Amino acid sequence: MKDVYVECPVLGNEAFLLKRTVMADAQELLEVYSDEKAVPFFNSDNCNGDNFFYRTLEQMQAEINFWEASYRSRAFVRWSIFDRSSGRAVGTIEMFCRMADDFFNKTGLLRLDLKSEYEKEDVICSILEPLLEQAPELFGCESVSTKAVKEAAERRKALECLGFKETAEKLKGHDGTAYGDYYMLRCE
Repeated sequence: MKDVYVECPVLGNEAFLLKRTVMADAQELLEVYSDEKAVPFFNSDNCNGDNFFYRTLEQMQAEINFWEASYRSRAFVRWSIFDRSSGRAVGTIEMFCRMADDFFNKTGLLRLDLKSEYEKEDVICSILEPLLEQAPELFGCESVSTKAVKEAAERRKALECLGFKETAEKLKGHDGTAYGDYYMLRCE
């Protein structure tokens, strides 16, 4: 198994590039995190009340500092998603292997935050495929799980196309809160 916390790979395909988020991405990512249409699709479960709606560059920079500290402490990896056609950041993906005493033990928990105009089935599939191919090796996970609320019709279709199955199981938060709307893909 590769250690993603020692060397974080650049992933991608002809349409999208995923690179570990750095401070230079802040201005473009602010366009994602200030997109009111996008925020309802973000997964803020177990994030201490943060809904990831930011209005200022300072807020975005503070969050990127937190993501960097989390990477250094081996908590999770956050990649910026770049549209190769424009060269601009259009979202982020967070991932880590969750160790817990619930159904979601040893799952690669994936959080996908996208600008609203990228919330389309084919785009989501294209963005996720390169990471899903390497997730078991990078994170040592037995499955990959991600949240898709009922209103996220395009995201749900993309997940189903990629082989994810909706689960009625609840993810148990650190404070005991139960979170739903999860999809799971078993790794082979």
